[in-house]
Amino acid sequence: MKVDPSAGKPAEPGKLVNVPRLLTAYYTETPEFSVPAQRVSFGTSGHRGSAFEKAFNEEHILAITQAICLYRKQQEIDGPLFLGMDTHALSVPALASALEVLAANEVEVMIAKGDEYTPTPAISHAILTYNRGRKKGLADGVVITPSHNPPDDGGFKYNPPNGGPAEIGVTGWIEAKANEFLASGLRGVRRTAYEKALHASTTHRHDYLNAYTKDLGEVIDFDAIRGAKINLGVDPLGGAGVHYWEPIAERYRLDLTVVSEAVDPTFSFMTVDWDGQIRMDPSSPYAMQRLLGLKDRFDIAFACDTDHDRHGIVTRSAGLLPPNHYLSVAIFYLFNHRPNWHKEAAVGKTVVSSRMIDCVTAKLGRKLYEVPVGFKWFVDGLLDGSLGFGGEESAGASFVRLDGSVWTTDKDGIVPALLAAEITARMGRDPGEIYRELTHEFGEPAYDRTEAPARPEQKELLAKLAPQQVKLAELAGEKVQSILTHAPGNAAPIGGLKAVTESGWFAARPSGTEDIYKIYAESFRGEAHLRRILEEAQAIVNDALAIGASPLSRSRQTRWNHEQQETDRRR
Repeated sequence: MKVDPSAGKPAEPGKLVNVPRLLTAYYTETPEFSVPAQRVSFGTSGHRGSAFEKAFNEEHILAITQAICLYRKQQEIDGPLFLGMDTHALSVPALASALEVLAANEVEVMIAKGDEYTPTPAISHAILTYNRGRKKGLADGVVITPSHNPPDDGGFKYNPPNGGPAEIGVTGWIEAKANEFLASGLRGVRRTAYEKALHASTTHRHDYLNAYTKDLGEVIDFDAIRGAKINLGVDPLGGAGVHYWEPIAERYRLDLTVVSEAVDPTFSFMTVDWDGQIRMDPSSPYAMQRLLGLKDRFDIAFACDTDHDRHGIVTRSAGLLPPNHYLSVAIFYLFNHRPNWHKEAAVGKTVVSSRMIDCVTAKLGRKLYEVPVGFKWFVDGLLDGSLGFGGEESAGASFVRLDGSVWTTDKDGIVPALLAAEITARMGRDPGEIYRELTHEFGEPAYDRTEAPARPEQKELLAKLAPQQVKLAELAGEKVQSILTHAPGNAAPIGGLKAVTESGWFAARPSGTEDIYKIYAESFRGEAHLRRILEEAQAIVNDALAIGASPLSRSRQTRWNHEQQETDRRR
């Protein structure tokens, strides 16, 4: 696949979603249960799909919400359910559909004051704040968002009382029950009229914005930012936190410019991503052209995706930082500037994140907690303080408060963004400059990700590979030290395999949402060695799956520039 000629350019009118048709499809298109792609399917971040493809329609939301009501009853979760949405076009009708079912089931629901958009971290924060000190009557939540996906997509995520993404046992139960409802024509789904639901005694308004922003001072050192008198810029990318940034600036007296407060369900203000799609990905240099063009106006700038659970950091010194670069810097800084964190608090990373994080963690004298892809694996550690930081290579992270107590257990794009300002203020140089210093000490890794088509049965085979099935003694001229199918941190299956050598590694895993598999690779010996790892990894996976396809072409592998190499934007 080549980079689309329109990548990095403003979206042409023909690329914009027809919102009236999309909303009509949400209400009028009926999913066919006999078609697997039209059933409820919880991937790593809830159920996602487009109404045009009969993958995110009213019946899906009614079925999922009723399933959640049954799950709550089974688990005796009888506190309030915090309900929020992002700025995607399908989020508004999906929230209305969900509320109709929740009210009919007499669930106490907290919706946003003034119908404000609600970032994912604000929902996690609300759940944890309500549940603090409680043993019963616990709260949970739903976030209606497909994250940074294209404008015609919708998404629906459930967060249990721990405040984070639901683990697979929970989502599997909800998915199965929701599909039962779909298969039966929604028999057993309780529902009431929207106006009645909106004014039901069980429906309440909650000030997510002020509740979240007033506590930010317990996570970020705003005195340092103010004292340094640095100039900040933020691009909300038309997302759920669009109205949060001005109150943050006012409350904490920051010199912060919001470059745009536009909210447009077509996202016509975006520059298109590498494949010509509109995608609100703050880690993509193609999608971030607007803020990159303004980088020299600010000492540090940042952006968040549509539900504000991912971050993008733009520096004067290096432009847009690849996520792995910034995660390394954030970890290095935090564990040196948070004296009240628990001395045993560990660093959480996923198996496909950069080994630079391992180097930084070792230098800090901290334990590394390496887990499969998915933020759900960090929830318990962030909750009990055994993790100080959890981060994913796809620009998702969260960390604990200044006193070491839990902040959020879901990804938070806002606090890593503000942390970039704190780092710049306290260190006197931006995160790009600090990362360069880390490479002087540990070496400069080259990182890339490729993908290839795979049939469902091939994806299943890859996910269940055992180390003995892969005949691999050497990789790119180095002895293979280990072949992993389970994560070192928690022994959970990684859904694929990872091969490690002295200077590099590769990992292969199937996508949870597309008929493709992905190969991630990294080398501390440079770009040429990385290409060799990728070529050999491709051949290894081909042999394991009996695909028989030729290795990826060099043009396919080199379409990522250095800023893109760390991005897992389509996960």
